[in-house]
Amino acid sequence: MFHFIQILAALPIKIFFPTKIVGKKNIPKGACIISSNHTSNMDAVVFAVNTWEKKYYLAKKELFKNKAFGGFLKSLGAIKIDRQANDITAIKQCLKVLKDNKKLFIFPEGTRVKNENMELGEVKHGVAMFAVKAKVPIVPMFITKKPKIFRRNKIFIGEPFELQEFYGKKLASEELDSAGDIVAEKMNELREKALNSLTKKK
Repeated sequence: MFHFIQILAALPIKIFFPTKIVGKKNIPKGACIISSNHTSNMDAVVFAVNTWEKKYYLAKKELFKNKAFGGFLKSLGAIKIDRQANDITAIKQCLKVLKDNKKLFIFPEGTRVKNENMELGEVKHGVAMFAVKAKVPIVPMFITKKPKIFRRNKIFIGEPFELQEFYGKKLASEELDSAGDIVAEKMNELREKALNSLTKKK
């Protein structure tokens, strides 16, 4: 069902939001967390139709108010989360996705960050917590521009890394802060690499 909907959605989305993905080979087989900056509600949709394997996405509950769009998001693997509460149901769903050897896509900033330089906002604890609990690699991802109709865009995917030094430890606030700092560092490294690549081609 997912691939059927993916194929139907692919043509119009690729026409309206032409996007090139650089570094697909960096996505490992099996379970991992894809950690991306967040520019638009279209981010996950554009990524989903440009990569074949089904991935699961955390999406704010507000996006499900429209039943048609909410149903479309669910078909693409969206997991509804209440950002204003400690949503245990969503957390369990995410851990189950990783336990089932599938891929989880997260915006670690938790919300869209609006700035011209695509600078990374504050990285929340979610990516680090899931990666450590499930003992899976994290794949950094950087979207170079906010998706706009007919504007060409690029998405860069970096090399996976793990937070092995935190495996088996109690995840208190201090440990999560330290692990989150590593996630932010890796994502910022990819951002710099991506922007440098774009500058050299001009």
